[in-house]
Amino acid sequence: MAAAPRNGTGPRDRFRAQVRQEVKAAALRQLAEGGPEALSLNAIAKQLGMTGPALYRYFANRDSLLTDLVVDAYGDLTSALTRAAADGPADPAGRLTGLVHAYRAWALAEPHRYRLLFRAPLQGYDAQAAGLVEAAQPAMNVLLEAVGALAEPETGPETEPGGPAETAAPFQRWKERHGIEEVSEAVAARSTLLWARLHGLVALEIEGNFRSMGIDPSPLYEAETADFVQAR
Repeated sequence: MAAAPRNGTGPRDRFRAQVRQEVKAAALRQLAEGGPEALSLNAIAKQLGMTGPALYRYFANRDSLLTDLVVDAYGDLTSALTRAAADGPADPAGRLTGLVHAYRAWALAEPHRYRLLFRAPLQGYDAQAAGLVEAAQPAMNVLLEAVGALAEPETGPETEPGGPAETAAPFQRWKERHGIEEVSEAVAARSTLLWARLHGLVALEIEGNFRSMGIDPSPLYEAETADFVQAR
């Protein structure tokens, strides 16, 4: 008798992977329609023609399913940013502008998934678990590379009030944890600042705040990006 495949490509493994994908697709529909509170493994099982206990063979609990969805979302966001960096203008300022556009476009297309990335979807869920922090880093690395391609800023953690002990040291430790020591503390700080500003605009937009004001936020994104580039 031939030995069973050991590389995860046998019929049972393919079936398991297919079911997991179907479960995640159903969960995403629930999130889009009702938010994290609407996520129900029993409802998903019923929709897929399974029993609740059968579904738990694929995901131990709701948190386990949410974690897979968050990791997938980070992966898709990273892919969108990577494509934008590769296909965009060659000049650093143009490349950064392309990343901003890609970040905004992904969030607007996937608001229910974007929300998963930056707030605990359910009470008691650890949104800062090590695996999720690790999954987030590749997207940040794309931004770090784009910001690093700009001229080194004249001010940063080394020269800002507070000095290296108060400002640079935390970024140094952050870089060491993620194995990106080649990135300067100034670039790390500026990248974090840009991400925070961009997230603020995106969060307001996907929640409808700009729409209720009757304004198009596109010029705000352009102004924020231009100010950031000119401040280097």
